[in-house]
Amino acid sequence: MIKNDMKPQHTKNTSELPLLTESVIQRAKEGLQAARNPSAISAYNAVFANLDRIPSGEGDHKVNGFVRRFFIRLFVHSLYTVSVEHAENIPTGAAIIAPNHLNHIDPFLLLSILPGDPFLYILGDARTLFNKEWKRWLIRIAGGVIPIDRLWKEEKAVIRGAEQRKDLAQLADEISRDVPDGAAISTLRRLESIHTAIFQQGDSLLIFPEGALGVEEGKLRLPLKRGALLYAIQSGAPIVPVAIIGSHDVYLRKKIIVRFGNPLQFQQKNRPSSREVQMALDSFQNELESLLPNQYTEPNGLKLFRFFLNHMFW
Repeated sequence: MIKNDMKPQHTKNTSELPLLTESVIQRAKEGLQAARNPSAISAYNAVFANLDRIPSGEGDHKVNGFVRRFFIRLFVHSLYTVSVEHAENIPTGAAIIAPNHLNHIDPFLLLSILPGDPFLYILGDARTLFNKEWKRWLIRIAGGVIPIDRLWKEEKAVIRGAEQRKDLAQLADEISRDVPDGAAISTLRRLESIHTAIFQQGDSLLIFPEGALGVEEGKLRLPLKRGALLYAIQSGAPIVPVAIIGSHDVYLRKKIIVRFGNPLQFQQKNRPSSREVQMALDSFQNELESLLPNQYTEPNGLKLFRFFLNHMFW
């Protein structure tokens, strides 16, 4: 699998690592197992073989954007009450859609709202995308997904903890050996080539700049990753901040608000400086935070199918 460049540049990763509880260690073991899954690896390779067709000019195999939107909209709106705010900010051309992230349903919420053209490609964690057979089947049929490899925070905690705990040494070694972290130069160049070609053909990217699920309504998981802003500067495409409100805890007919912010556009540069990327990131973060509620109160009442709907896409 592939390695990801979306890493915090201005904070220490160790401060974000969870305590080494048994559940954290077990999660790291599950992640290692997922990275070794032959079916997932095969599906991953097939997806990238298809994506590599875009820079070559052959065009990748994917479902029609309007057909995808129709069926996802039918599905999402049968479960939830979705309210769209500031729809005038929805881009009509190639752009980067950059929302906060509270639940695995979030990409489907956006796909049910955004137009079928331009086609929207989704960047997502590779092991989460390929961890179940039905997901692998759906991705193979629909296309439009770009898998990103990264170390999970639980795996980072095990690697760091192994410096003090000898009983974790073997697990840490196996994670370091078998779980790709997305940092290989060849991987980064491959991704850059795919992203560039996507923008050149007039299509868009959906990127979650938090890099993982948030933990609380109305608050971002900080620091935001720099990758989305780096792509925005390199491509010259506008980046649209989007606030998803109410999806952290979902149940049948839950009201979810999707609020689109003003598109931001930065001077195009192939190799922006770290300072330029950080300044763009700060501007984007301010805009995204302004879209989130100052206080969020979870509705009371019956919450049908709450557990199932919150875990459906895990």
